[in-house]
Amino acid sequence: MSVLEIKSADECRHDLVALGEIMLRLDPGEGRVRTARQFDAWEGGGEYNVARGLRRCFGLRTAVVSAFADNEVGRLVEDFILQGGVGVDYLQWRDYDGIGRTVRNGLNFTERGFGIRGAKGVPDRGNTAAAQLKKGDIDWQKIFGEDGARWFHTGGIFAALSDTTPEVVIEAVQAAKQHGTIVSYDLNYRPSLWEGIGGHAKAQEVNREIAKHVDVMIGNEEDFTACLGFEVEGVDENISSIEVGAFKKMIGAAVEAFPNFKATATTLRAVQSATVNDWGAVCWADGEFFEATNREGLEILDRVGGGDSFASGLIYGFLATGDPQQAVEYGAAHGALAMTTPGDTSMATLAEVERLMSGGSARVQR
Repeated sequence: MSVLEIKSADECRHDLVALGEIMLRLDPGEGRVRTARQFDAWEGGGEYNVARGLRRCFGLRTAVVSAFADNEVGRLVEDFILQGGVGVDYLQWRDYDGIGRTVRNGLNFTERGFGIRGAKGVPDRGNTAAAQLKKGDIDWQKIFGEDGARWFHTGGIFAALSDTTPEVVIEAVQAAKQHGTIVSYDLNYRPSLWEGIGGHAKAQEVNREIAKHVDVMIGNEEDFTACLGFEVEGVDENISSIEVGAFKKMIGAAVEAFPNFKATATTLRAVQSATVNDWGAVCWADGEFFEATNREGLEILDRVGGGDSFASGLIYGFLATGDPQQAVEYGAAHGALAMTTPGDTSMATLAEVERLMSGGSARVQR
């Protein structure tokens, strides 16, 4: 029996709806942004990546809520979204003034890193259409009441975009709960995003208010500390399997403070280099902890989006099986595979995820 009371698929148009900003990612491949002469173009955004992974890898019905300036860049990103199979009915379009003085679309220059050189992102996302969304702009009653969604996902990146986006998130999660939709939230703390709108103190204020309406909270140890205020000794950015016990204590404190949490989950990453990480995950649900298979020495091509792919696999596991152990295994396997390909979004298949879960090797498939 599932630890979550999830609405049936036949009573909802969507398995999942996500709220977030979607940027155009410009990728210099094996080179660096500062010396690039050409870029590969992708789409990406923390919340959107989850919806796309659920659609392309797991075959679920997903849609995204966001906004764009109506110009060629916005339409390019829309084309990427359409190629990913994610529903665009809830996108909003803003008139473009010709130079982006009043509204624009976000760009994200991202280099992958290699060995001793870490990955680096240079977002260019000020004054974007998504950041200007405000309470009342989106008809949540139509989305959750008329169309119906089994699951709603958003996160701390969107909440940090402006003074108005936290109000949009709170409005959304309240409407979702009103209609019996499961709410997940990825804390995804980014100090640079909060710096200009109140910093760390504002991040805690906003995220602790949103947390009151969340069923499934996702985040690493830094997220839980920075966004929700739960400190734990012996945990740093290179958390490894031997520190899981300390992390569990922090989750216990979070669950006590927010009894509405029905599940929490995190990836466990020990960084040996930019291209070799130890990778695992843990999920708390129904009073128990469930650990995924720990993969030591995981070779990485592009780590950006690995956490989002973990989230989409976790959500799929809950939707498909209701079993927390299966959910965290789906999440960890999907996140691992997503980091073997370029771009923010997953290129994995469900068969590949389940093969990795069952202990399959990397031998050539013919």
